[in-house]
Amino acid sequence: MLLRVTMGLALAETLLLAGVLLAWADRVAGGRLLAAFLVAIAVWISGNELPNWFGPGVETLALHVLATAPLAAAVFFHFCVVFCRAPLRHGWISAAYGLGGVAVLASQVLVPAHFVDHADVGRLAVAEPAAVITSLSWVALGLGGVGVLLHALLRPPIDGRGPARGQVAAVTASCLWGLVCLGGYAIALLDWPVYPFPLLAFPLYPLMLVYGILRYGVFVANAWAGKALVWTLLLASGIAIVGLMPLVLPFESRWLSGLAVAAGCLALNGPVRRFVQRLIYPGGEVSAQDLGRWRETLQATDSLERLGAEASALLSRRLGTSVTVIVEEGAEGVPDRAGPLADRPALTMCRDGLSWTPRWTAWEAAPPGQRHVAELFATVLADAALRVEQAQLAAARERDRQVQARLAELGALAATVAHDIRNPLNIIGMAVAMAPAETRQEVGAQVARIAHLTSDLLDYAKPWRLQRERIDLRSFVDGLIRRQPGARLSAAWPPALWVDTIDPRRLEQALVNLIENARGASAAGCEIDVEWDAELDAGPDIGPSSRPGAERLRLHVCDDGAGVPEELRERLFQPFASRSPGGTGLGLAIVARIAEAHGGRASLTARPPWTTCFTLELPR
Repeated sequence: MLLRVTMGLALAETLLLAGVLLAWADRVAGGRLLAAFLVAIAVWISGNELPNWFGPGVETLALHVLATAPLAAAVFFHFCVVFCRAPLRHGWISAAYGLGGVAVLASQVLVPAHFVDHADVGRLAVAEPAAVITSLSWVALGLGGVGVLLHALLRPPIDGRGPARGQVAAVTASCLWGLVCLGGYAIALLDWPVYPFPLLAFPLYPLMLVYGILRYGVFVANAWAGKALVWTLLLASGIAIVGLMPLVLPFESRWLSGLAVAAGCLALNGPVRRFVQRLIYPGGEVSAQDLGRWRETLQATDSLERLGAEASALLSRRLGTSVTVIVEEGAEGVPDRAGPLADRPALTMCRDGLSWTPRWTAWEAAPPGQRHVAELFATVLADAALRVEQAQLAAARERDRQVQARLAELGALAATVAHDIRNPLNIIGMAVAMAPAETRQEVGAQVARIAHLTSDLLDYAKPWRLQRERIDLRSFVDGLIRRQPGARLSAAWPPALWVDTIDPRRLEQALVNLIENARGASAAGCEIDVEWDAELDAGPDIGPSSRPGAERLRLHVCDDGAGVPEELRERLFQPFASRSPGGTGLGLAIVARIAEAHGGRASLTARPPWTTCFTLELPR
């Protein structure tokens, strides 16, 4: 009876594991072949057990079912070749299936076995002399598969391809375990006076085979295995306590026995879980002190870039191998890597809604312990990334508040200064009305310069709101350059380019400032170029009915003047920084403020052959 339950459990377990493998076949090389092999094992178990379940009337059917064993061995050989990525030609696989198919056909015709009664096994299949065909074929195919596994285990691929050595070792060990379990049938066939106890361990064979592979490719399998082992050990502990109670108590009490089981399981719960944790994740123990130290170190960073660098150092030191950690708010997936970094494990934290989620690259060969450590580290890193992001937002809000406060103060001061300056300027202008022409011209130029500075100062300091409109940017810029001598368009402009979120007046102000800045640096004037995202998706005419997936556009105002001095580049867009003698120093600051108000930015870029190029990046 015990063997019937054992083999029935093995049958149900094998079919269930085959379904699990089919669900995760894309994560395991040869996953579908392994599922087919498990189904073949289930067929073989059914062939052995049919007479014990349904009586002698199904023995002929059972023998025909058992005769399919060589085909199962061929599937096993095929799986080993695919799983280990063995450098064998396809002809070897075809030959394996050919041998298995011929052996199955011969066995179906000859039926090289019969059933006999056995005291422990029940109805037992005993081979006839003709069984040599079936036996030699599946033994040869099985040894071929094990040979492929041993070759992969002893000589791993140089280029790093193929399964982890731990996976190959697990499959090889499961094969040896299965051979030991089948020794129970050998005990029965040789009629030794020993119970065929190895058969009782047969349900562990498919578990070892599948878990040994999935623990590297499907990380959640380790969590399931850990929970199952904890419950199994606690259940075994409870049964042991119940068995020991009569030896401890002089009387029988179900209530005390139940209380002892509950207390024992409660006391053993923590130690058992820690033991299973060390068993499932060797080298993957993470203490509360480790988590606290990680949090403390990562919280000291003030930017996502520094957070990624610090996380790389922490995780690499903990795992004893170089790990790349990338924390980028705009990361859409795992970055492309080449050269010596291609095989380095990488952890990329990506923004996903309101939280940060990890993406893993090149972790397939990592032991479960290291992967477990990395998983826990990723949870701490996600919290740290969220904290850094929130701190950056708070700092940005504080900077905006301070800027607005300074602008308000500057605006009040500018308004007072402008009022106090304009009256003297008018008096100066009237005072030189009767002066010589040369004097009037010089004084007029200086008065105009002071008036322009005053106007720029007022415009920069006062608060203003954007009046966004939908405009055809090509027509808008065409009209602008007709009023600005020396400015011209590049050949990249389409006949029409519609934008939805632009304030035309402020954009004109920014472009005029850039054009005048370029005209002052180069007598040849400037060229206005344009770029936009997803440029290839749009046709030559981006009109109102054409809405490509582009989100941002870039306007480049380029000249071939003397360029921007190196010492000026860092503060070029700050107030009162100018590359032109006599400039107000507010033009580029106003340009930068207009770009930021639109949700974009202004920058100095390199676009050969131009010596200087200012870029306005704006949303569409």
